[in-house]
Amino acid sequence: MSSQRIVVAGIGYVGLSLAVLLSQKNEVVAIDLDASKVDKVNNRVSPIEDREISAFFADKELNLTATTDSVPAITAADIVIVATPTNYDSEADTFDTSSVESVIGLVVEHNPTALIVVKSTVPVGFTERVRAKFDSDNIVFSPEFLREGSALYDNLHPSRIIVGEQTARGQAFADLLAAASLDSNPPILLTESTEAEAIKLFANTYLALRVSYFNEMDTFAAVRGLDARAVIVGVSLDPRIGDGYNNPSFGYGGYCLPKDTKQLLANYRDVPQSTIRAAVEANDQRKDFITSDILAREPKTVGIYRLIMKAGSDNFRESSIIGIIERLRANGTDVIVFEPNLGDDNFAGVELIKDFDDFVSRSDLIVANRETPELSGVGAKLYTRDLFGNN
Repeated sequence: MSSQRIVVAGIGYVGLSLAVLLSQKNEVVAIDLDASKVDKVNNRVSPIEDREISAFFADKELNLTATTDSVPAITAADIVIVATPTNYDSEADTFDTSSVESVIGLVVEHNPTALIVVKSTVPVGFTERVRAKFDSDNIVFSPEFLREGSALYDNLHPSRIIVGEQTARGQAFADLLAAASLDSNPPILLTESTEAEAIKLFANTYLALRVSYFNEMDTFAAVRGLDARAVIVGVSLDPRIGDGYNNPSFGYGGYCLPKDTKQLLANYRDVPQSTIRAAVEANDQRKDFITSDILAREPKTVGIYRLIMKAGSDNFRESSIIGIIERLRANGTDVIVFEPNLGDDNFAGVELIKDFDDFVSRSDLIVANRETPELSGVGAKLYTRDLFGNN
């Protein structure tokens, strides 16, 4: 495929990583409503924490600009990639896809021949619905499989490239992604759009199930007084199981797993299941157990070390530690938080501490989803379920 004029809507970790990836060989314009993100991209400063994106901004020649003015960019595009956020709406029992549909509407109005590739996570059946709604066959779904903090790396070394259209056009878009990667011949799968949507939700729900399984193994070991590390290592030595996603945590969180599991459960409305519901319920149960285990130590003041999900990420959204904070406060426990990345004095009514030594001295117990070298000197104050020191 020759060089393309590509618009990427949404400067989050999905959209920005794709914009950087594709701007190596194509003309890319990233659009976003947030002017501060746009300014950072134009000044080659990453608005998200991602080591590879920062390195590319510093060292690579990229044909990439950013703007808040959507229409001129969309009008000139060959391809519009939609990577705007979709949040799960618990009242409607489905994803809120309004931001995606807003972009699609602009493209259909101002550039109806452009290929629209949806990268945002959507419900199963979404693409067929919006094709009918906008009377357009130019809408394709292509799932992303990226980790927070490593989004560009995962695009450069894709585990697989999936495009929800079994046509020459679908193959051409897959080839566009493959050509921008550093791997030769990454796996490519073309499916119909609905199957591609299902692949995304089922893949993330499997990961959530695996996280929950090892968390419940850790809960069992803690309650029965077993060596959780020995049990998990022994189980993981089975090559059919392996040691990925086996490090206990306070629960799965982040941009994808919480909302994707709930959305998949909603898609099962008329289909028999029990495992999918268990994946959703297990996450709340784990937070309940962690909270009770903390309270059993009778701390007067609990210090929460970082709101982020994991090292190398700056995302607080759906972080499992927030559920722990809510439960501790509901129990009447005083909570303080060490989070140097936030400029405010409080987070959801909880005092934020910027000085680490002050944080340690004021905390009777320091709760950390993941250990870091910074915590090596806090001794017996540390509470974590992290066994392996990885994400």
